[in-house]
Amino acid sequence: MTQPPPPPPNQPPQGGFGAPTPPQGQPGYGYPQGAPTPPPAPPQSQPQPQPGYGYPGQPNPYTVQQPGGYAYPGASTVPMQTPGAPSGGGGGGKVNAQVAIIVAAVVAIALIVGGGVWYSKSSGSDDGKNDTASSNGGGGGGGGGDEGADGKSSTGTEKVPSDPASKVLFQVPTPKVEKDDSVVVEGSWLTDDVYAKSGIAEIVGYDRDKGTEKWTIPLSGPVCQASRFKTEDNLTAVIFQPEMPDKNSSAGCSQVAAINLDTGKKLWEETAKTGDQPIRFDNVTVSGGTVAVGSTSGGAAFDIKSGKSLWAPKPADTCYDAGYGGGPKLVAVRKCGPYDQRQLHIQTIDPKSGKVISEYKMTEGIEYASVVSTEPLVVAADVGDSAGDGSGISDFFSIDNKTGKLRNRISAPGDTYAAECDGISRIEDCSGIAVGNDRLYLPTEEHDGSGESYSRTNEIVSFDLATGKQTGQRADAGDGYTITPLRMDGGNVIAYKRPPYDKGGQIVSIDGESFKETKLLENPSTESVQRVETSMLPEYAEILYSQGRLYMSDVYASASSSGEQDYLVIAFGAGV
Repeated sequence: MTQPPPPPPNQPPQGGFGAPTPPQGQPGYGYPQGAPTPPPAPPQSQPQPQPGYGYPGQPNPYTVQQPGGYAYPGASTVPMQTPGAPSGGGGGGKVNAQVAIIVAAVVAIALIVGGGVWYSKSSGSDDGKNDTASSNGGGGGGGGGDEGADGKSSTGTEKVPSDPASKVLFQVPTPKVEKDDSVVVEGSWLTDDVYAKSGIAEIVGYDRDKGTEKWTIPLSGPVCQASRFKTEDNLTAVIFQPEMPDKNSSAGCSQVAAINLDTGKKLWEETAKTGDQPIRFDNVTVSGGTVAVGSTSGGAAFDIKSGKSLWAPKPADTCYDAGYGGGPKLVAVRKCGPYDQRQLHIQTIDPKSGKVISEYKMTEGIEYASVVSTEPLVVAADVGDSAGDGSGISDFFSIDNKTGKLRNRISAPGDTYAAECDGISRIEDCSGIAVGNDRLYLPTEEHDGSGESYSRTNEIVSFDLATGKQTGQRADAGDGYTITPLRMDGGNVIAYKRPPYDKGGQIVSIDGESFKETKLLENPSTESVQRVETSMLPEYAEILYSQGRLYMSDVYASASSSGEQDYLVIAFGAGV
């Protein structure tokens, strides 16, 4: 897991609420709640075939001045091919390949790519079936499969198109922001009829195929974080600021709202307080008709339809709910004890009452944990800051959420596996992970491929959650591609393949038993389209796929210094 740390958390620093400032440590850890993580220096050993290095930190994650030293005030992209436009670009030869690689690296430095998980803070869509992950970035873990009577997942529902070759369905231009600024635009969802995406202080519903606007929900300030889960009747939730911030200050993420993705209506807007001060929330999720929000001041919950308060922080509490994992179950990460003797309690709770159903107490000293999946229950943590790469993961914990007993602990060394989690404040923000079939699916780190110079590739492997051991299954990305699991489709794994410089990306379905790959979609390889696609890295962007439709979007809107059009969303369709 040697990728750079993710973009700055979508939450301003939590000063003023008694949260201690951890000591300095590994990148991505030991920083105040919500503070941006400084990036590593770009590698110098050789050019890389894909962007993904050199993202500078951002002082204010809501609207910030870009720091100097990276020679970029904004992102730049080549105009995209519109549907039906002739193909162009391409070119062969190792000289051209190396030029393209260097250009891609320069473009990567110029791009501000958000979140995923992925928050790939992205995953998939359930099209309104239960509380299954939609995705905030590519991965996001979580279940999403229908299980049979024997406990094994059934086959998937994604249809294989007669022709997987896709075309661009539509693109949404990046909202205009002031020069050198960056504004959070996190959140995307799919229903049977709508692709919904956060803009600047708004959420917009688009026709899934045409991209025409169907509805707009205005908000008082930027979205800080969005639930990647929704109810069966397409209700979801966001946290956002009460007003538009200026360059040097933020009002905090104090507002909680539920929205109806079918009608485009905001159902309610609420806050919670500690004393007379509104709580600044770090994460939001949805489970069982409940909206749950966590913070360093404690957790709160609301009925998703009425906005009725279900619980809120109590002044006498010696422990607090730092955040929640949602979807099929509701799981709290509860912090107890002083900072230097912290203990995390992983609690499966009743979503209506907050009553604890089961509890697993992690080893004292583990400061942060992320909920990867609630059913089966899987938690990730960086034990003793041993990951060493800012990924937030050294180990996965498979927990029985009926009894609270540890099933197994799975070691996932940072130099071997490429998943990431931000458990510092966001709790449910993981990328590059899928959970299903009572197995954990992880991408390996990139390594040299067998093709031309600088070719890179990787694989997806699986672990048995009951034994904690690898199953021996392996899905190869193919030379020049890197593969990232997005979500489950019944017993199958839906994965995204980031392409080499002269190809388009792919969506594949991996059979949960045989691990045979089936191509569901392949994007155009024209230079203009490929440039935009590869700017949306699966580690950070939101990636949703359903029934031959792929939607890729950024979670930061930034001004372009090139004068060329940047894009917030690009949508592809196969068999259309």
